[in-house]
Amino acid sequence: MIGHYAAFLAQKGCTVYLIDISVQLLDAARQRLESAGLGNLIKGIDKASATDLRCLRTESLDAILMLGPLYHLRELRERQRAVREAQRVLKPDGVLFAAGINRLAYLRDLFRENPKEVIGRKKFHEDFLREGKLDPHHAPPIGYAHLTTVAEFRELLTECFEELALVGTESFTTAWQPKLHELSADERDAWLDLVEQTGRTPEGLGQSDHFLFVGKKRSEI
Repeated sequence: MIGHYAAFLAQKGCTVYLIDISVQLLDAARQRLESAGLGNLIKGIDKASATDLRCLRTESLDAILMLGPLYHLRELRERQRAVREAQRVLKPDGVLFAAGINRLAYLRDLFRENPKEVIGRKKFHEDFLREGKLDPHHAPPIGYAHLTTVAEFRELLTECFEELALVGTESFTTAWQPKLHELSADERDAWLDLVEQTGRTPEGLGQSDHFLFVGKKRSEI
């Protein structure tokens, strides 16, 4: 999946900037685009944090994809800096796509994989439900991370961005995804229409592992 979205945008004719704190991930994304014959659409490659995008000029981009930083920045002030940096580098009316992880996703995974480990974690779980912070000891697959609520995620982003959509990226079909491939195109499209209709509802957001916020840049005051 490394470079998947950049490659998709490049295939549509967009020029892309590749920015990450990991040189290995940057190299993998670059190689993916070059292998697909899209290397000429890479406008820049920079090792940088979402909290400090000095590699990009103010009001220089049409869109930004933040599909990882906001759940790897554990402190609120860091997430706020990343959102303000996204606002700074976007052109007027530029669009942000930002992902967050549902706070309940950790509890679901713990129950599924290691349900007996709930004993002795009462204090951690109280803190987690209040602050959303994970660490490598309690959640080794993701390590240091911040998981959010719908209200918290919306509050983080709407100061700088006008909300166009906030949706759950997984749906009631997620556990049975292979069944979609067994359906005809018309049947599949009918189910996907229902997925889209329910993705913005409280119920659809509540059962989703990930949230996707789409917002238009507000003018800075």
